[in-house]
Amino acid sequence: MSETMIECDGLTKRFGDFTAVDHVSFRVGRGSIFGFLGPNGSGKSTVIRMLCGILEPTEGRANIAGLDVVEQGDELKETIGYMSQKFSLYDELTVNENLVFYGKLYGQRSRELKQRRDELIALTHLEPYLNRRAGLLSGGWRQRLAMACALMHKPQVLFLDEPTAGIDPVARRELWDLLFEFAGQGMTLFVTTHYMDEAERCSHVGYIYMSKLIVCGEPDELKTMPDVNPPGTHRIDVTCDHVTAGLQALRHFPGVKTATVFGQSMHLLVDESTGETAIRNALANAGISEIDIRPIAPSLEDVFVALTNKHATANSANGDAAKISAS
Repeated sequence: MSETMIECDGLTKRFGDFTAVDHVSFRVGRGSIFGFLGPNGSGKSTVIRMLCGILEPTEGRANIAGLDVVEQGDELKETIGYMSQKFSLYDELTVNENLVFYGKLYGQRSRELKQRRDELIALTHLEPYLNRRAGLLSGGWRQRLAMACALMHKPQVLFLDEPTAGIDPVARRELWDLLFEFAGQGMTLFVTTHYMDEAERCSHVGYIYMSKLIVCGEPDELKTMPDVNPPGTHRIDVTCDHVTAGLQALRHFPGVKTATVFGQSMHLLVDESTGETAIRNALANAGISEIDIRPIAPSLEDVFVALTNKHATANSANGDAAKISAS
């Protein structure tokens, strides 16, 4: 890994008897795009707030660019940028006025402010909208402006909390093109998202579930995990007409471990002993024809579904054991 820019060691946050984040540890290198994923309420935002110095950890420690997030909070503010899903733009101000405001907020003087503003306008292609009020921008252009405002002080690390929520697919792709450009310039990006296609674009991903970080690594590494590829099984793509009827026919078919619809096809995890002929016959018996079957590799969604199911089952078993012990 390149120079470490974000480092967590046993990071924990409790609110009374509730543990929101439980001994989370990971490292993020300079110029990386780190995707941080997990269900709602799993602890993602709490981790970000601790890393930004907003919340103090109950246990553990964290450094950003070598700065302790608790002991060196003032210096930390100059090092990081933060863009939330509902970034605080001033709707009554124009695009230009928002940029100038945030530049002054970070103490930039006139010449420095103008130079940085011009750089970000060129980078985000905001020129046509400089005199438009922020409240009249579309979702994609609001996100571009929010990102430009978060970058006015040239942070080394940028935190983005679901930055593409609520914007159209074209705007999402354009925003990610900007993120790749920032990473290429050496900036470190920490991104939370619920979109699996965005997670696939990250150089590293971490998955937090019920306050615990259960996996962290490069996407291609995670797809080879035994939990995702149980011994004696393989994954196939089944394309057919009437795919929803096909799902009903195969979901409980012997040898089919999991079955999920992806557009006009199904992704199946099946026993190696379950051949194509058996799958075709099951679909034919359901009145389905024009069947195409091919092997596929697991996706990141497969990774997170498999790990979630495993840990949900383990937590349920532990809960049942605790009830029996208490009784």
